[in-house]
Amino acid sequence: MDGGPRVPEQRRPGFPAEGEESGALRFGVLGPVRAWRGGDTLTTGSPQQRALLAALLLREGRTATAAELIDALWGEEPPSQALAAVRTYASRLRKVLDPGVLVSESGGYAVRGLTEGALDLARAQDLAAAAEKARSAGDLCHARDLLRRALDLWDGEVLAGVPGPYAQTQRVRLDEWRLQLLETRLDMDLEQGCHAEAVSELTALTAAHPLRERLRELLMLALYRSGRQAEALAVYADTRRLLADELGVDPRPGLQELQQRILQADPGLAEPPAPAEETATATVRPAQLPATVADFTGRAAFVRELSDVLSAASGETTAGRVMAVSALAGIGGVGKTTLAVHVAHRARAAFPDGQLYVDLQGAGARPAEPETVLGSFLRALGTADSAIPDSLAERAALYRSVLDGRRVLVLLDNARDAAQVRPLLPGTDGCAALVTARVRMVDLAGAHLVDLDVMSPEEALALFTKIVGEERVASEREAALDVVGACGFLPLAIRIAASRLAARRTWTVSVLAAKLADERRRLDELQAGDQAVEATFELGYGQLEPAQARAFRLLGLADGPDISLAAAAAVLDLPAEDTEDLLESLVDTSLLESAAPGRYRFHDLVRLYARACAERDEDPPSERGAALSRLLDFYLATAAGVYAIERPGDRLVDGLEPTVYPGLTFTEGSAALDWLYTEAAPLLACVRQAAESSRLRRAVDLLWAAKDLTESGANSHQYETTARGMCEATRAAGDTLAEGRARTVLTDVLLVSGRIPQAEEESRLAMRLAESVDDAVAVSWVANSLGLICLHQGRHTDSKPFFERAIEGYRALANRPPEATALCNLSRAHLGAGDVAQAVDFARRGLDAHAEFGRTVRLANSHYALGIALNRADRHTEALGHFSEALTIFTAHRQRLWEGTTNYRIAEVHLAAQRPAQAAQHAEQALALGCIGGDRMQGNVLTLLGRALSGLEQTDRAKACWSKALRLYEQEGAEEASEARALLRPASAA
Repeated sequence: MDGGPRVPEQRRPGFPAEGEESGALRFGVLGPVRAWRGGDTLTTGSPQQRALLAALLLREGRTATAAELIDALWGEEPPSQALAAVRTYASRLRKVLDPGVLVSESGGYAVRGLTEGALDLARAQDLAAAAEKARSAGDLCHARDLLRRALDLWDGEVLAGVPGPYAQTQRVRLDEWRLQLLETRLDMDLEQGCHAEAVSELTALTAAHPLRERLRELLMLALYRSGRQAEALAVYADTRRLLADELGVDPRPGLQELQQRILQADPGLAEPPAPAEETATATVRPAQLPATVADFTGRAAFVRELSDVLSAASGETTAGRVMAVSALAGIGGVGKTTLAVHVAHRARAAFPDGQLYVDLQGAGARPAEPETVLGSFLRALGTADSAIPDSLAERAALYRSVLDGRRVLVLLDNARDAAQVRPLLPGTDGCAALVTARVRMVDLAGAHLVDLDVMSPEEALALFTKIVGEERVASEREAALDVVGACGFLPLAIRIAASRLAARRTWTVSVLAAKLADERRRLDELQAGDQAVEATFELGYGQLEPAQARAFRLLGLADGPDISLAAAAAVLDLPAEDTEDLLESLVDTSLLESAAPGRYRFHDLVRLYARACAERDEDPPSERGAALSRLLDFYLATAAGVYAIERPGDRLVDGLEPTVYPGLTFTEGSAALDWLYTEAAPLLACVRQAAESSRLRRAVDLLWAAKDLTESGANSHQYETTARGMCEATRAAGDTLAEGRARTVLTDVLLVSGRIPQAEEESRLAMRLAESVDDAVAVSWVANSLGLICLHQGRHTDSKPFFERAIEGYRALANRPPEATALCNLSRAHLGAGDVAQAVDFARRGLDAHAEFGRTVRLANSHYALGIALNRADRHTEALGHFSEALTIFTAHRQRLWEGTTNYRIAEVHLAAQRPAQAAQHAEQALALGCIGGDRMQGNVLTLLGRALSGLEQTDRAKACWSKALRLYEQEGAEEASEARALLRPASAA
C-alpha cells in the first residue's frame, strides 16, 4: 500500500464523504472526471477541459506550469494555440467552481482551498492507510471493511474519456493500485478463513488479469482450503502453461512453493483463522449462562480446581493460554450444573468475548443433535442464518473459525457422550469448555476430568442452613442432619427439601425430618440411579400452589428442547401475562429453567417426573391430551399464518385441518420467518409427539405448512426425519388421508435434495392414497411433483399431463398462486420438448398471475422460469433481468438453496452470451450457497464451471471440475455422466 498516490492537502482523517457539509465542492477521478456542489452535478466541459481539471486535482495541490499542462493534455504534438486553449479551459472552470479554488500562480495553475476529503482519491488513500494501520494492529475485520470502502470508490474506468498522455499514465498507475488493494483485501479474506467466499471473486479476477500471479496464488489457496485440491493444482498447471506461452517464463518461486505445499497437503495451509463480520457492525457477545444461585455452598476444592484450569485458558497463569476442557461427571442431582455455572460466572471476566450455554439433553430419549446446537451457537455469535451450512462437519468448522481470536467460555450441560461433545468444542487457545455429564468422558482427548460426588455432611448442612435460615436450624441441628442424610446429601434434593421448609414458616425442621423418616416412601423413591433424583423432585412438587402444580405437570408433557412463552400459554390455556408469572415462579423453585428471555426448559429428569405427576394427578385425565392438542393448534395456526404471509393468495391453508386454539399473527415476513426458524426444533418435536394420537392429521398438516424449513435449506435433516416418521405413523394408524399428505411432504423433501428415484416412489404412492380419499389439495400438489420428477428424468412430454392435471385441480380449488407455479413448470416441459415460444408464453402467464400477489417467493420462481425460457430463446439480456429479480426476492426471503440455483442459471446466461469470466463467478456462488436438487445439481454447476474455465483457457482446472462432476453423476446414476465423460476425453487428449 505504500506505493499508493498521496494528495496531502486534500486529505483529512476520518473519511469525510458521509459527513461532508452541504454545498461543499467534491471531485471524482476514480471513474469519469466529475464535480459536485452538495448534491448537484457541475458541468466540467469538454474532454480536454476535464483533462486539465484532472491534471490539477492529481498535482496534490501543487502548481502546474502552463508547459506541464500542455504536455499533459497533448504530449509531443500540441496544437498551435495550445496555451490559449489552456487559458480558455481554466477560465471556464473558474466560472463553474467556487471562487479561489482554481488559482493562477507563477505562470501556471493550481487547485486550492478544497475541504478535506473533497477528492474521491484522497478518501481512498485515507481508507487504505487506515486499513494498513488496523491490519498492523491485528484488527483484520476492521481492515477488511476499510479496504472494501476504499475499493467501492472506484466507479468504472479511472479518468474515463479523458484524453492525453498524462491521463493515460495516471490511469495505469491507479488501476495498478486498485489491483494491489484488491489483492491485499483478498489476502486478509483468506487470513480470516473466508476462502469459500473468495473463490468466486478470484475466479473472475484471474480471468480478467490472467498473467497476475498473485491472484493465481490466492485462488489456489482459496480452492485448497475449500477442499478442492485438484482444482487448486489445476490452476497452477494453467498458470505455468500460460506464462510459458505468453512470456516464455516459469511461475515465480512463491507460486511453485505453494504448489508443492498443496501436493504435500501441508497442514499449515489448512488452518485459516476466523471469518470476520462482513459489515462494520459490533461483534456479537453472547451471555447465555443461566443465573448462578445466590446460596451456592461448599465445593471449594472443586471451584479452585476448575478455576485454575480456566485461568490457564485465559492466559492468567504463567503457563500461557491454552484451549482448556473440563468434564464434570456424576449422578443426576449431584449438582454438576450448579457447580459449572458458578465457576463459569466467576470466570466471566477472563472471557470477555462471551459465554455460550446449551443443555444437550443427554439423559433423555432424544439428545440434542450437535448440528442443531452448532446452528444456535453460530447465530448467537452473529452468523446470519443464510451463512450457516447444513452438514455437521461444515458447521463445526465454521464454529471453530468464528471462535478463533476470541476468548469465549462454552458450557455444555448434560452431555450424552464424548461423540456428542467433540463438534461443540472450540479449536484454539484463549477459549475454554465446561462439560457436565453422567458418564466419565475418558475418551474426550485432553479433557480435565472431574468426578463430582455427593456433598459432605458439613457442606450439605451448610446449604440447608443458608436456605432455611440460621435461627431455625441452630435449635434443631440433629433434625437438620437427619433431613440432609435422608436426601442422600444430593444437592438438588437438599435444595428442594429446604425450600419447602422455608416456604412453610409454621413447620419446624423436626417436622420435615419426620416426613423423610418414612422409609417406605423414601426407599421406594430414593433408589439407585435416576430414581434417586425423583424423590427430591417430589418434595419440590409438594411446595407448589395448585396453579403452579398444574403448570408444572402440563408443561412437562411437551417434547422439544425448550418452549416459548406463547407456546406455554397455549398448553396452559392462559393469558401470556399469567403464564409468565407461573413459569417464573417455577424457575424460582428450580423445577424449570429460563433458557432465554421468553423461553423455558426442563431438565430432562424433571420433565420425566412432571409427566409422571400429570399421569397421577391431572384431573380430569383428558386434560393431558387437551393441553397437547392446544399446543399443536398453536403451532399449526401460527405456521399457517407464516405460510400465508410468505405466499399471499395461496389457499393451501384453507385445506388444512381446522384449529380451535389460535396462533400468533405477524404483520411482516421477516418476523414470521424469525418465528418459524426459531421454533423449528420444538415445532418438529410437536409433530413427532402426535404420531400416535388422534392429533395425527393436524400434525401432518403442520409439517406441510412449515415446508420452508426444508425448502430454504434450514433444518432439512430434522424435517426429513420427522416426515419419514409421520409416513410410518399414518400408515400404522390406517389413516389414508393423513398418509397421503405425509408422503406428499416427503416427496417435496426428496425433490429438494435431488433424490429423484425415491421422490418418484413416494409421489406415486401419495397419489394413489390421495385419489382414494378424494383429497383434491394433495392430488393437485402431487401431480405437480410428478411433473417435476419427469422433468428431472428428461421425460418432458410425459410431464405435461401431470402439470395440466395440477393446473386443472388448482383452478377447481380457486387457488391461483400454485396454478401459476404449475404454469411455469409447464413452461419447462415445453422447453424440454423444444417448443421455446410456448415455453416463454406459459412462463409469462405464470409470472403475470404471481405478480397479482406482490413480490413473493413464488413470484421469484416465475421470474426464474421465464429466465430459463428466454435464455433458451437466445434473449440473454431479458433472461438476465428476470434472474436478477428472482435472486433479489429469494435473498430477501432467506431461500438460500434457491439463491444458489438462480446463480447457476445466471452463469448459464453469461456462458451462452460468451462471457466466461462472469459465468465462472456466478457458478462459484452457486457452489458456495448450494442448490435445489442436491448432488446432481452440484454436478451440473461443476460442469458449467468447467466450461466457463475452459473458455478462459484454464483447462486443467476445468478438467478437475468435470472429474468431480462425473463422480457425483455416477453416484447418482445420472445420465449427465456421459456428458462429463465426453468433456474429459478431449481434455485428456490435450
